[in-house]
Amino acid sequence: MTETQQKAAGGARARLVSGPGILLVWLYGVMSVGAVSRSIYQIATEFDRAPLAYTLSAVAAVVYAFITYTLVRGGEKARRAALVCCAAELAGVLVVGTWTLVEPSAFPDATVWSDYGYGYLFIPVLLPLSGIWWLRRSRAATAG
Repeated sequence: MTETQQKAAGGARARLVSGPGILLVWLYGVMSVGAVSRSIYQIATEFDRAPLAYTLSAVAAVVYAFITYTLVRGGEKARRAALVCCAAELAGVLVVGTWTLVEPSAFPDATVWSDYGYGYLFIPVLLPLSGIWWLRRSRAATAG
């Protein structure tokens, strides 16, 4: 890899964590810590009460952590992986959010994505939308 290509690759990585990307990394990091700690506690102490809800919270934690990692890592491959995960996260929030409204008895306890993230100030539904916007925008900036 030439020096120019290395600088270009470093610039592409920096673009993911500049401007709004810094806020996204921070929010995904906070959501990762919150979802991981909540799911570990719930699975360890009361899993039999709501196994589906607690498993879905653990899945959300893994998704948040992976997106945080890819945003910090930067680069085109990480940007594409984060974009796919943000789309999957949004689909999960919409499916689980709708499911909790249509059939509340299926969830004796809330998940991170219940009611579209109502318990988390709707951040779980706004975050992937913001992430998709930022990742698409960063691609356009890198390409142009």
